[in-house]
Amino acid sequence: MSSVARVEFGISYSTPHFGVHPDTLMRFARDAEDLGFESLYLPEHVALYPGAKIGAMELDPALPYGDPLDCLSFVAAGTRRLLLGTGVLLLPYHHPVLLAKRLATVDLLSGGRLRLLTVGVGALPGEAAAAGVAFGSRGRRADEAIDVLRLLFAGGADGVSHAGEFFAFDDVCSFPKPSGRLPIHVGGASPAAARRAGRRGDGYFPGGLLTPDERRRQLDLARTAASEAGRDPEALQYTRWGSIAMSEADAGRLAAEGVDRVVVSPSSADPAARRDELAAFADRFGLTRRAGAAG
Repeated sequence: MSSVARVEFGISYSTPHFGVHPDTLMRFARDAEDLGFESLYLPEHVALYPGAKIGAMELDPALPYGDPLDCLSFVAAGTRRLLLGTGVLLLPYHHPVLLAKRLATVDLLSGGRLRLLTVGVGALPGEAAAAGVAFGSRGRRADEAIDVLRLLFAGGADGVSHAGEFFAFDDVCSFPKPSGRLPIHVGGASPAAARRAGRRGDGYFPGGLLTPDERRRQLDLARTAASEAGRDPEALQYTRWGSIAMSEADAGRLAAEGVDRVVVSPSSADPAARRDELAAFADRFGLTRRAGAAG
């Protein structure tokens, strides 16, 4: 088996660019499933504002970011195999007690397919302010939220308690539970995100604007943090963004870097052209054959 054959391929549906129309989203998801893609990811912004920038890129405040968990729940009803992911869910802007209920519900209703929840901390100060979160606290808040989610998922009918910097409760029971252990991946391009992935995450999904040397250092940092936390660094899944036009040689280079999963996004605004892009990619990597063999 070639190294590329061990890499999974996911697809990202950009609600700001492709829209939140139910027919468009469902067609995209069903095309991805039929063509053999492993997973579908959706992004999140809870609030934008005029002048919002990520790096040098200014965001149109009217971009229609659909709620990723609601979208994934909708997609789950019309698909059978496709794994569900977020890229990324802005964890500091969600209360973990409420989020635990939503995550467990989506996972159960999808038949245990919410396997690629990926969380980040966000980069827009105005978004944090709109959500009532101090921008400088969002990393600590995310760390604590992950711990709270794990605690609630593991708790029984006698309840669990927590007293932290941001969240506190006594004897809380959170049912239903997810279908098995719900993985939590960590996204982000900063050293803090890499450390968070190693210490608390099941996977690391770094951002796209890093140099090759920075990527190597970040992955090493994540694995070192896992070892220092008494966790198995080799169990940490490594997901990367890729181009819809990438070649087998491109994918081979990523596989050689230890990448487990590559997530791509079509570039066309036209639904038919988007499907053609997905089909060409799937054919190039034999995804339909792989999905058939696995299923």
